[in-house]
Amino acid sequence: MQTIILTGISGFIAKHIALQLLQAGYAVRGSLRNASRADEVRAAIRPHLADPALLEHLTFQTADLETDTGWTQLMAGGAAVIHTASPFPIKAPKHPDDLIRPAVEGTRRVLRAAADAGITRIILTSSTAAVQDQTGPANQDESNWCNLNAPGTSAYSRSKTLAEKAAWDLAKERGLALTVINPGFVMGPPLDENFGSSIGLIQRILSGKDPMLPDIGFSCVDVRDVATAHVRALEKPSTAGMRILTVAGEMQMPEMGRVLKATYPTRKVATRAAPKPILRILALFDAELRAALPMIGRARPMSNARAKAELGMNFIPVDKALRASAAWLVDRSLV
Repeated sequence: MQTIILTGISGFIAKHIALQLLQAGYAVRGSLRNASRADEVRAAIRPHLADPALLEHLTFQTADLETDTGWTQLMAGGAAVIHTASPFPIKAPKHPDDLIRPAVEGTRRVLRAAADAGITRIILTSSTAAVQDQTGPANQDESNWCNLNAPGTSAYSRSKTLAEKAAWDLAKERGLALTVINPGFVMGPPLDENFGSSIGLIQRILSGKDPMLPDIGFSCVDVRDVATAHVRALEKPSTAGMRILTVAGEMQMPEMGRVLKATYPTRKVATRAAPKPILRILALFDAELRAALPMIGRARPMSNARAKAELGMNFIPVDKALRASAAWLVDRSLV
C-alpha cells in the first residue's frame, strides 16, 4: 500500500482529499501544526468512509510551514506528496508578509523535504488567484499568470502566485514531477465545522448581514471535484509539468444571493448589487469589503478544458455546489 503525504490535512479541501485517498486504497500521512487536531480530522472523515476500518491507514505528523521540525519524519517512506497547506484569510492581513512568507517559504520547505526523501511526485494546490490576470484577456486559461504589479493585487493572490512559481523553480532544480491544481472559489459540503473562509462567505450571505452584495464574480467549484482532481492527477503521471484549472463555471455574488433566496425564500438574503460608491463608503468600516473592492466588476472567466481533457472531470454545476454548501450550514443551524 502506497503512503501519500498530505500537508495541511485539517483544511477544508485536504480533508476531502484524505477521504478520497483512503477510499481509493492509499495510506495517508497528514501534517498538522497542532497534534491535538488529529482526532478532529479522524472524526470528520470516519462517517464518510465506506469501510470505517480504512481509518487505520490514516496517520499524522506534526510539522509547521515556518520551521524545519518534523518534515523529515513526515516524508519518510512516502510515495508522493500532495501539498495543500497555505493560509486563506477572508480579510486582508495587516502585513502582506504574514501571508506571503509562510506560503512561499513553506512550499520551498515541503518540496525540498520531499526531494531529500527521494519523493519526486508532487501535487500542489494553488489557486485561480495565481492565474487570473486582471489586466489580461477576458477569457483565461493555464497560460495566464496573476499580474503582481497590477493595482489592487491582494496579498492572497501574491502569496499563491509566488508560492506556485517557487514550486515550479524547485521542481526544475530538483527534478520533481510536479502537477499544480488551481481551484476556483471552493464551495460544497464541508466534512466538519472547521471549514474556512470560502464557506464563511456563503454563511455571511445567508445570514442577511448585507442589504446588498458587491458585484464580484468568482470562478467556482465544488470541493468534492477539487479532491477528485488531486487524486486523478496523482494517478496520471502524464500530467506532470501541467497547471490544471479546476472550475465549474462563474457566478457573481448577487447571483449567489438570488439562488439562495429562491432556495430559502423566508430568509433575509440580499439579491441586489451594491453600487460601487456605496461600497467605498462601507469599506471604510468593514475590512472584508475593503479587501474585496479591487475585484468589483473585474472577473475573468476561466477555462476548464484541460481538467476535462486530462483528468476526465465532469464538474458539479455551480448552483448545485452553492446549494449543497447552504444546506450543510442550514442543517447544522450555523446560519
